[in-house]
Amino acid sequence: MPDKQRSRASRKTSAKDGKSAQSRSAIRGPRPFWSGNVAFGLVNLPVGLYPAQRAKPLSLRMVDEEGTPLTRRYFCEREERALSADDLVRGYEVEKDEFVLVEDEELRSLAPEKSQEIDLKRFVALADIDPLYFERAYFLTPEKGATKAYRLLARSMEESARAGIATFVMRDREYLVAIIAEDGILRAETLRFADEVRSPADVGLDLSNVEAESKRVRALEKAIDSLSTERFDREELEDRQSQRTLERIDEKLEANDDVIELRGEGEVEEQEEGGEVVDLMQVLKQSLEEGRSPVAERETRAASGDADKRKQGRASGSPRKQGKKAASRGKRKEGNTSSSRREQEKHDLSALSRDELYARAQELELPGRSRMTKKELVEAIAGAA
Repeated sequence: MPDKQRSRASRKTSAKDGKSAQSRSAIRGPRPFWSGNVAFGLVNLPVGLYPAQRAKPLSLRMVDEEGTPLTRRYFCEREERALSADDLVRGYEVEKDEFVLVEDEELRSLAPEKSQEIDLKRFVALADIDPLYFERAYFLTPEKGATKAYRLLARSMEESARAGIATFVMRDREYLVAIIAEDGILRAETLRFADEVRSPADVGLDLSNVEAESKRVRALEKAIDSLSTERFDREELEDRQSQRTLERIDEKLEANDDVIELRGEGEVEEQEEGGEVVDLMQVLKQSLEEGRSPVAERETRAASGDADKRKQGRASGSPRKQGKKAASRGKRKEGNTSSSRREQEKHDLSALSRDELYARAQELELPGRSRMTKKELVEAIAGAA
């Protein structure tokens, strides 16, 4: 495999990291996820909102054996049919199998009024906010001309160890956020609501009556000190499992093992020219009703198609078809050799569609059939016959 194609997965990850580093080093990076103003009292600070999380470097999609990406669809078990988007409504389950339907129009009418303000309501001690309530982090960046005011607010909040509690609307939903200052940077942490967080009592954890012996506490403190470091190392946060998976993907890519590329338009046209695409489930149902096997059904159809083509060939006077006749006569003169039989077999197989060829390859248990083109299936089946 060429060097430029090698380690595609690792290079993709490196490119993402490079872009992220570039955006962090510049004052103005990519477009903000949301933009508005931090407002409290007479202060109005224009800011942009950027997610603090990166996209995961490893993303595995569900595909079929030929590499075609798959999509999920809703299925109604009662009516035994797939549903379209127009068939879907939302419902709140009040009891088992009892729902109250809520229409999209109702949800839109209940949505908060759109606003471009982060409404900073009050300041609290940062230590009073339990990290359990933190849900997702965003960086707040100053808009043009607001850098001095931004730095002033960040420094004041950091020195006073205060966090601002605010609300803002994003994508038709109101969020409660804590604005935190750290190293001169403002960060907004969306907060979970109180009913979304469990307390220790909710999980049966109550150790208020259990005392720890002082002697054992001191011994354990020594053990803790022996394993302590001065600061937390970010390398501890490395996703080793994803890295091992990406390395495995690179190995398979270099060896061209299980690498699937979707067929181009030319191959699709070749498949269409080879015959009608067959619904295998429909063929199976018809065969069961008629008492015939699917294999016999396909062979009958293929033989019928060959007979029709031979009739058309006799009726046609085109040089191309006459050339085929001459070649056929030449083969008969050479005798019924194994080579001529194989060529005739390949000719007959070419009249079948790729789906029919694939079904026959399954019957013959040919390895690697899912990645074969129509031409390769013809060669493989003819060679195995």
